[in-house]
Amino acid sequence: MAGLEPLYAWARAAVTRPQDALICGVHWELVRHGYRCLGVGDQPGPDERKSELLPAGWEANKEVYTLRYKSTDDARELLLKAIMVEDSMILNVMDCSSQKVADVTLAVADYINPEHLDDFHKVYKNTEELRTRIASGIIVPLGAPAEKAKKELKTEKKDPDLLPDSDPLRIPPRHPAGTRAPSWPSPVNPFAVGGEDLDPFGGRSGGMIVDPLRSGVPRPGTDPSSGIPGRLPPGAVPPGARFDPFGPLGAGRSGPDPDHLPPPGYDDMFM
Repeated sequence: MAGLEPLYAWARAAVTRPQDALICGVHWELVRHGYRCLGVGDQPGPDERKSELLPAGWEANKEVYTLRYKSTDDARELLLKAIMVEDSMILNVMDCSSQKVADVTLAVADYINPEHLDDFHKVYKNTEELRTRIASGIIVPLGAPAEKAKKELKTEKKDPDLLPDSDPLRIPPRHPAGTRAPSWPSPVNPFAVGGEDLDPFGGRSGGMIVDPLRSGVPRPGTDPSSGIPGRLPPGAVPPGARFDPFGPLGAGRSGPDPDHLPPPGYDDMFM
């Protein structure tokens, strides 16, 4: 409970009973969640200002503590009444604007060592439980100040575990920036049609247009500038020029016959 120690040292002269020490702990939790104390009593007094310290006279009534708080963004004002019932303290907190009320009952002996009121390092116990009870019983029902909520949101955005690219629910995960999808080998299966359309940036070939020369075993390319026996003499096509062959290249070059796979209903006169 960072910050409570200097507060307790400042208020130590007024702490004479265990419930006084517990009020210090409750007060500091409200401060930690974005509230500042205005003063004592139900009604505002003259020259009030928000402070992290407890106001003068806060411990005057050992049976009923009445404190007023205001959020750092001035959006909420709380009225806290801590009532002692035997060995327990009942915290009743009301939001003055919305009239919402939150209640928490704390057993003083669960959080305060009455024999160590002079020693801050021994007076408090079960501090994490105390923080949880105040947060779940008061802060959450009444709502944290907007300024504190914004700070928590910024903290969450800076968390590297919450970056969009590390979302564990995204299937498949996106590739990190600056990288590209792995390059897959080009398929030689004549039925592997549409690979380029599924991975346009992956360096694959073979789109929706069926290339008959790609079926079967891949064949080496033909350099038209070296000439085509029986068709073009060497040098007929300049090196690097675009060349569209006007017939099958090479004698006896095998390839699929277009009639082997006719389209469905090719012999239907009504198609």
